[in-house]
Amino acid sequence: MHSRPHFKEYILARLVTMAVGILLLIALFLFSLLDDIYVVYMVLLLIAMAFSMFIFAIYRGAKRMEKELTTINTYLKNLTKIDKVEYKAHFFTHEFEEINLNLIKVLRKSKKREEVKQRYNAKLKLKNRQRADMISAIAHEFRNPIASIMGYAQTLEEDKHIPPALQEKFLGKIYNNGNKIESLLSRLVLWNKFESGEANVHPTKFDVMSLLEEVKLSLFEKYSTREIQIIGNRYEVDADRTLIEIVVKNLIENALKYSKDEVIVSVKEGIISVHDKGDGVLAKDISKLTKKFYRSDTQNWDNSMGLGLSIVKSILTLHHSELEIESELNIGSTFSFKI
Repeated sequence: MHSRPHFKEYILARLVTMAVGILLLIALFLFSLLDDIYVVYMVLLLIAMAFSMFIFAIYRGAKRMEKELTTINTYLKNLTKIDKVEYKAHFFTHEFEEINLNLIKVLRKSKKREEVKQRYNAKLKLKNRQRADMISAIAHEFRNPIASIMGYAQTLEEDKHIPPALQEKFLGKIYNNGNKIESLLSRLVLWNKFESGEANVHPTKFDVMSLLEEVKLSLFEKYSTREIQIIGNRYEVDADRTLIEIVVKNLIENALKYSKDEVIVSVKEGIISVHDKGDGVLAKDISKLTKKFYRSDTQNWDNSMGLGLSIVKSILTLHHSELEIESELNIGSTFSFKI
């Protein structure tokens, strides 16, 4: 495959060919018109010198234009690598200056598209990582209750002579583990609603103290040996009762899992606080508690999947509030919000 000539070589070849052809025609014309050979040669010499100067001037211009074309081609070749086109580049012709300006615009758009693409890829990687974390968390959290249900059910099926009292106990275990799975699924469904932006607030007027008493009663069966102390007076709010119930239930249940002592829930000046006397959280980890799929290295929270406090944060955001966390190692933690 023959390589194509450079711009200046192409122009020079064409000009020299044309100049030689024209010079030959003039020579034939002069030889047929003039008898003095010396005069003919002098005229041809002058014409040849004029052609040479003309060709040299065109050659220099072509060389300058070739340089400009090379510069632009270099930009185009490395469009994805260079950060900017030199604004101070001086071009010989107006057309090349226009090409340079248009090239700058193309580069800006290309860089902008690249930045958008990088941000999109980063979000996609984050989503994929979160999805993987979620699948891992679901597998981890569902494994124990499912194994328990299968174990108790298999025992009841294989041994037909189990005493009624033990049968009732096993059935109770199966029921409790079924409730655990149902709770996990409900949490996943709720989290998915917040992720997709489908969660809506339906505010109603209700008494916070009454709600806290209901939550306390609902947790009694699971934590019958634990004490939940509620302090405060009647306080009426205008909020989504169902969502606020999820918030306080999450906070109280986490507090019960943190510590073996009593959990204190207080209502004062519109601030609802849940205090436990657990191991506490390191200051550097406090900001991570409300992140999706975050699981503490020092705490093994049953049914958490790292979504509980993330859901709490999302619900409070819908109510134009936020979760405040105070914690000291070996003393305890306080989770509070204003509504």
